[in-house]
Amino acid sequence: MELSILMYLVVGALLVFGLGLVFLMLRRSLADQKVKIAQETAKHVLEEAKKDGERIRKEALLEAKDEAIKGRSELERETKERKKELSGLEKRLEGREDRLQAKEKEVEGREEKIKKINEDLLKLRDGLQTAREQHILALEKVAALSRDDAKKELLTKLDKDLEKEAAERIKNNEEKIKQESEKRAREILSTTIQRCAGDHVVETTTSVVELPSDDMKGRIIGREGRNIRAFETATGVDLIVDDTPEAVILSSFNPLRREIARVTLQKLIADGRIHPARVEEMHKKSSEEIKAKMMEYGEQAAIETGVRGLPPVLIQLLGRLHYRTSYGQNVLKHSVEMCHLAGMLAAELGVNINLAKRAALLHDIGKAIDQDVEGTHVRLGVMFAQKAGESPEVLHGMEAHHGDVEPRTIEAVIVQACDAISAARPGARRDTLEAYIKRLEKLESVAMSFPGVVKCYAIQAGREVRVIVEPTKIDDDLAPKLAHDIAQKIEAELEYPGEVRVTVIRETRATDTAK
Repeated sequence: MELSILMYLVVGALLVFGLGLVFLMLRRSLADQKVKIAQETAKHVLEEAKKDGERIRKEALLEAKDEAIKGRSELERETKERKKELSGLEKRLEGREDRLQAKEKEVEGREEKIKKINEDLLKLRDGLQTAREQHILALEKVAALSRDDAKKELLTKLDKDLEKEAAERIKNNEEKIKQESEKRAREILSTTIQRCAGDHVVETTTSVVELPSDDMKGRIIGREGRNIRAFETATGVDLIVDDTPEAVILSSFNPLRREIARVTLQKLIADGRIHPARVEEMHKKSSEEIKAKMMEYGEQAAIETGVRGLPPVLIQLLGRLHYRTSYGQNVLKHSVEMCHLAGMLAAELGVNINLAKRAALLHDIGKAIDQDVEGTHVRLGVMFAQKAGESPEVLHGMEAHHGDVEPRTIEAVIVQACDAISAARPGARRDTLEAYIKRLEKLESVAMSFPGVVKCYAIQAGREVRVIVEPTKIDDDLAPKLAHDIAQKIEAELEYPGEVRVTVIRETRATDTAK
């Protein structure tokens, strides 16, 4: 049995070997067939490629021949065109050469003509020079003037014409300068006020309030400064607490506010209860007291001057002038003084005394409100007096007291003169008599230094200079320029408060005698 199994195994192995051998032979025959097919395919592809290459080479040769033929024909065509262009250019150049030759001949002819013209012009210039000299000699004989004298006269006339033109330009630019000057003046004044720290500023802008003891300073300041802040807010006045023993300082440019603040602080110190609510209460009471005092001052002024029938609003404004100063002069006292002077002058001249006194007393009433309302004190005073029902004559006297308008009545002239007298009185404005006289003399000497000025007068305490000129030397066109030059010299050489108005007066008189 084992023998049979072994035989089966041998037979199986031989079968397997035979099958493998058959498989290998079949695979090898298939591979040989594929190789033959690939060789035949490659041979066929090579033959096709050779045929295509030959065909492409022949086509390329044909195309190259066509391109060569086309290029040759194109080159021949371009060559023919260039030859035509060159021949045209040659013809044009030949034409230009002919024209240039013709122009050269023409230029040569013109040069000859120019030479002849130049020779003629030289001869003519010599003849004109001779004729000009003869003509000048003849003119000098006729005019009885030499050449230098005639030149001087011409230059003099030219200078006069230039002066007239300058005067006209000054006159035309005055309006523009006035419009711009107000804005610039405000800026300068505000800057000056901030920078100014003179003694007179301290005197007129501060008030000292005495304290019973230095312990009161702490109570005035209050916890975390609430009392002093409430006081400054209510009064609009700066309260300065410094090292000054038993005193504090109130500072403000508004004298009325400063006075109300002073009375308020005195009441608080006397009462002893200082807190924000009490500050407002005392400030209200002080304001009412000051208003009552203003009415009292106004009534006293009206009674003292004898001016009757003033409405309450004007009496209050008149009393408010008690707290207003101008150049150190109390405005209410100035107005009362003017009222007395106006009454005396009106009596001497035989005009309306009551009208003159009324206008003089009210002339500066606008200064009571010019710190709170925008505008000049003249315009504000006239506006409030008109609303209060004052007559046109009184309004005109108030309006003309600074020369803003030309006075049309004798009463207006009286008010203007009394204003100058009261302000110019030595001692009225903290000015010595010697300094006052020197200032007027300097103003007059500056005006007299200009040619053509005959006389000059400094009036209104040196706020106006009136210059009288010779009418033959200064005409109407040169008068504005002379006024401008005098004003410029005053600005450059003198120091003065406020403004100085320069008025040039030119008058021509013709007289004759009947025989």
